[in-house]
Amino acid sequence: MKLRDVELGDVDAYVRMRCDPVMMADLGGPLPREGIEAKVKSDVDAVAAGASWIKMIVPDEAVPDVVAGSVVLWSHDEGGEAISEAGWMVLPQFQGRGLARLAVRALLEMARDEGRWGPVHAFPGASNAASNGVCRATGFRFVGERDVVFAGRVLHTNHWIIDPRTDLV
Repeated sequence: MKLRDVELGDVDAYVRMRCDPVMMADLGGPLPREGIEAKVKSDVDAVAAGASWIKMIVPDEAVPDVVAGSVVLWSHDEGGEAISEAGWMVLPQFQGRGLARLAVRALLEMARDEGRWGPVHAFPGASNAASNGVCRATGFRFVGERDVVFAGRVLHTNHWIIDPRTDLV
């Protein structure tokens, strides 16, 4: 497994992740197809500016054009305070292989090694057993349940936190 920065050519992967009802079931439902190119461009620009880490998960380095999903780390305002948040998606045909766990762990190790981002929060849907399992498996601590806004939608989530500088073993 390898992580690489998002590229303008990742529109198809974004469509498969964000516009699919199954992939988006725990995130309030699929997003409209319109605007995906603009979202990819915005994400590429955010990575180029160093504002976000948006990594595509390449399951097999020998087949670099195949993308299994994404793992992301960014900072945003939460009640007047900047927090760092991680999120991930793995396409159905790649689920159950531990790729999300490996990708999240690799991203947290990068954050630790670069001394960037501070404590990292994750907000998987409260009913998303797989993503909550990734949080447990990668060392996040459960904080509690919480409603958050994603893509203009209020989601009921579990709140997890990890400080890669001190919590990764």
